[in-house]
Amino acid sequence: MARTPLNDTPRRSGSFPDKDMVLSFIRSSTTPVGKREIARAFKLSGSDDRERLKALLKELEADGSVERGRNKRVAPPQSLPEVAVLEVTGTDADGEVTARPVTWTGEGNPPRIFLMPERKGHPTLGTGDRVLAKLNRINDRLYEARTIRRLDGTVGRVLGVYYPAADGGRIVPTDKRNKTELLVLPANRNDAEPGELVLADLLPAARLGLPQARVAERLGHTAEPRAVSLIAIHTHGLPTDFPPAALREASHAAVPSLTGRTDLRDIPLVTIDGADARDFDDAVWAEPDPDPANQGGWHLLVAIADVAFYVRPNSALDRTAFERGNSVYFPDRVVPMLPEALSNDLCSLRPQEDRACVAAHLWIDRYGALLRHRFVRGLMRSAARLTYEQVQAARDGVPDEATAPLLETVIAPLYGAFACLWAARQRRGTLELDLPERRVRLDERGRVAEIAPRERLDSHRLIEEFMICANVAAADSLERAGMPGLFRVHDQPSLDKQETLREFLTGIGYSLPRVPRLTPAHFTAVLDRAAGTAESQLVSEVILRSQSQAEYSPENIGHFGLSLDRYAHFTSPIRRYADLIVHRALIRAHGLGPGGLDDAAMAGLTDIGEHISMTERRAATAERDAIDRFTAAFLADRVGALFTGRISGVTRFGLFIRLDENGADGLIPASTLPDDQYEHDERAHALVGQRTGRSYRLGAAVKVILMEADPLTGSTLFALPRAEGASAGDFVGSTDHPLQSSHPDRPPRSARFAGRATQKQRKRGR
Repeated sequence: MARTPLNDTPRRSGSFPDKDMVLSFIRSSTTPVGKREIARAFKLSGSDDRERLKALLKELEADGSVERGRNKRVAPPQSLPEVAVLEVTGTDADGEVTARPVTWTGEGNPPRIFLMPERKGHPTLGTGDRVLAKLNRINDRLYEARTIRRLDGTVGRVLGVYYPAADGGRIVPTDKRNKTELLVLPANRNDAEPGELVLADLLPAARLGLPQARVAERLGHTAEPRAVSLIAIHTHGLPTDFPPAALREASHAAVPSLTGRTDLRDIPLVTIDGADARDFDDAVWAEPDPDPANQGGWHLLVAIADVAFYVRPNSALDRTAFERGNSVYFPDRVVPMLPEALSNDLCSLRPQEDRACVAAHLWIDRYGALLRHRFVRGLMRSAARLTYEQVQAARDGVPDEATAPLLETVIAPLYGAFACLWAARQRRGTLELDLPERRVRLDERGRVAEIAPRERLDSHRLIEEFMICANVAAADSLERAGMPGLFRVHDQPSLDKQETLREFLTGIGYSLPRVPRLTPAHFTAVLDRAAGTAESQLVSEVILRSQSQAEYSPENIGHFGLSLDRYAHFTSPIRRYADLIVHRALIRAHGLGPGGLDDAAMAGLTDIGEHISMTERRAATAERDAIDRFTAAFLADRVGALFTGRISGVTRFGLFIRLDENGADGLIPASTLPDDQYEHDERAHALVGQRTGRSYRLGAAVKVILMEADPLTGSTLFALPRAEGASAGDFVGSTDHPLQSSHPDRPPRSARFAGRATQKQRKRGR
């Protein structure tokens, strides 16, 4: 779309435009505008007019009506610049390439961007490609863009499944956002076999026909159980291979001597983890505080693997750990931040083996308040490797061979200290959301045996509270020493989100007070009132969506959700680079020996925080995508079955449903809802029929039919039962069985059906 003509705005001779006229002109322009363009549009001249215009623009900027960008050009709030770096996110149902800005600092999701087709002879853009592009604004939430140049000289690469065809073959992308199949000519097949997972390079676009690709790498057959996590790994670009230099450094590592360390080997520290855990990076112990001035208080010891001793700044291990940012956990594998020689051996606090550690001595009073703390670098020897279930059973009076000898001397004191910490948590009022987590259990063949909510025991809470106390002590220690570090920060919800949440809660009979500053206790009061009701999960969902995202930063603004003034991740340096940075900062601050934070890292903490915040989000998305694919595989043989669930999300293109039975998520496309034109009421979290007034609202209980479950894309599609106005035929656009396909070897294309379902809701500009 071309820029709005600058001479179309009328102005009476001798009059000066008011704020509304200038604001209307700025909003109508497809790109940011400067004072000269505004002056020309309104025929302003002379120094007086220029000064008045300058003052008017300052007023608009001050009241938030416009934002000033590069070269002092102005645009509506949260507008994108005229030129920006974009990342391709996929292809929509109409075959148009979509993208998002690489940097986005506004509230919520960025506007949607459609990329114009590439020039003839240039490679088609693939998901994950980055381009420098020129943008034209269609409206506040929609842009068109044209590529100026592809960045880094990369050629688009697509992960998909290869299937034979009469003219060579096809690649069906595994990314459910990418609905465009790729043509593979025989010369570009690279011996790929039917049903094989492949990485393919996009070839220069032709004028007609499907985009073409060349198979670059064969990754194994999709029937193999490992394919699910493999898809997630490649889709999100997770590094999996360690450089030889990093592996060499890890293989040469050894347990240090006691020189310069505190000997903690006589203290019966224990690790408490999940039954399937392979790396044990924290151990705990507690005793009643012998200080008579602290009656009822406790002395806690939290010992953490001394990763900083083995991973030194600027080493090959350090560089690869920073690149990964964190470990990524899938039901069938782990993509570790550190090589196994460290993560599963020297840095794992295995029982009856000497291990280097950084330990926090913590003293709390009878009310759970942290009185003082001291950090030491030590050598420890775990007394036992225990599981959450073992410890809880022992506490409940059913000890086993491992826990019986430890019940009175180790486990009972741990629970005594936990009771004080838990009471302190309740008093300060943290944000406690009722959102059960799914756990995927695999059988010995690697296939899904069960999907169930993850059980929460007091033993889980015990470890969580011990870790929080140690993290608070780490943050406090750095601040007291004046040592820069990385804090785990969580800001309070924005005022806009607070108001939107307040309106929604009022509509369902709850209230959020209007106070100068909300605290977690205000939200918890609402959650407590909703507990046990039909809308309990709904209230938790909308409160969660109102929250800011936690991140890593050298600037401490506190942690809103935990209601803490200072907080830093210290307890998991095997799997989080942020914790390694905090360990190095503590080592330097307290003179605890080699491996402290270096000057270069101190100067670059902001960039480090931004990077590892990104890798954390990348890992969470990859883990969630893998769970979705495992869940789809689990449900694939139950197509046509009736389930109960709740509406867990509402968008203009349909309803997201979460099943009661196993927590599986899926979509009901809007076009399969009872015949009507549905409008998305964002504030009410509802789709509302314009003719019938029928409303589908977040949290509502529904019965749904499973129409399709595609393990390759992780797409699970539902429809309302026939009595609700939908049928299988309505859903797929024919009377065929929903899993039928035009090619006998091709998997069902749930993404294609979802795309059809949304077209009439997705007209541009709506």
